[in-house]
Amino acid sequence: MIAQNPAERMVYKAMVYTWPFYAIGALYVVGPVLAWVLGGLAGLALYLGPAMREDLRATGKMPALIWCWFIGMFVMLVVLWIGHLDWGLGLKKTIKSSIGWAKGWALLALFPLVGAVLPIRRAVLIRGQCVIGAWTLALAPLLLIAPYVGLPEKIFTSPLKAVGGPGPEYFSVYFFTFDPASWTPRWQFYAPWSPFAALLGVIMVLFALEEKDRRWMLAGVGAGVLMILASKSRMGLVGLVACTIGPRMMPLILKGWAWHVTAALTASLAVFGTALLTLGQDAVATFKGARADSTRVRETLQRIAHERWQNEAVWFGHGTIHPGSHAVEYMPIGSHHTWYGLLFVKGLIGFGALLVPMVWHTCFAMLDAARHSRGRLPMGILMTMVLLSFGENIEIEAYMLWPGLILLGVHLREVANNVSDQS
Repeated sequence: MIAQNPAERMVYKAMVYTWPFYAIGALYVVGPVLAWVLGGLAGLALYLGPAMREDLRATGKMPALIWCWFIGMFVMLVVLWIGHLDWGLGLKKTIKSSIGWAKGWALLALFPLVGAVLPIRRAVLIRGQCVIGAWTLALAPLLLIAPYVGLPEKIFTSPLKAVGGPGPEYFSVYFFTFDPASWTPRWQFYAPWSPFAALLGVIMVLFALEEKDRRWMLAGVGAGVLMILASKSRMGLVGLVACTIGPRMMPLILKGWAWHVTAALTASLAVFGTALLTLGQDAVATFKGARADSTRVRETLQRIAHERWQNEAVWFGHGTIHPGSHAVEYMPIGSHHTWYGLLFVKGLIGFGALLVPMVWHTCFAMLDAARHSRGRLPMGILMTMVLLSFGENIEIEAYMLWPGLILLGVHLREVANNVSDQS
């Protein structure tokens, strides 16, 4: 894969060197720096127009969906300031949180802008993910054997933590971690924790399935599945099935025979509905019981966040997460769920600031996936992000989701230019 311009070169190199960056604890720094550098380059390309060097000229106007993402993320910043002012959190805390916004929420708008404006090919992103997969498979034997030969869980925490971040785990390098509930090893690969690694594995599989070279495709799919299984994440298993099959079934909504089959299946629920409902309830109970302690903590966090949002800060939230008690194993209130976290930290206004662009973009990708194969990958990425939002705080993980976010912008550009095949 040969980059055709500096933007492609930066993107591809950043992906290829994911594991070396992780080895020095630099991934949390690389993501935001890349976003603002490339975002600035995209803004410059839009401003200069034909005066920009030819291989970096803007590929078109800024799509309406990108404007929506930018407006939503700017609203997040304004709500953050209002929340800090309402609760008297002080100037120092406000500045620190604003920097956190620049390294989190802002990335959800900047990276799609980069993909939509700069001449970055979809194929470069796909191959980059498969190269990460090849790195992962090469390192897997060492990682998988580590807990059984006496190697430590954590190797070290990088001095780069001095730049600031959500926690030291974002700058730490691990072989594996022990699950405190079962005391069995789980692997997080280059992610800060295992469940997030599983969703990164889902995204890797989605990208790899679009790779034309079979060897690279197998490397990406194999590594993605390994990340999902070794992380022992229930959410990852759901994502592997739903986010790969769902987009490929979208063309069926335009087929008349598919609607007839759906109607027949719906009618059959009169006979089998009760049995299917019971089977579904048992499956959900089994799913939750697989990690009962984790489920209990998450449900308690969500309940507390919802109640305190309703009673204390409906419109603009509390401005920041709050420390949790022993009942939630000292996990912060407002964490482990994007939507409950938004209600607690940024209130109803912040909730809507993410909901509107997320729903609009998801519907856009679904409609295109029904018409063109180019829509499958962006729809799968958005499905993964939605799934991730129900178990994690998506804004603090945007620094790792950036290849998918750029692809969302690339897809908007392809639709605007009516490109139906991979470039």
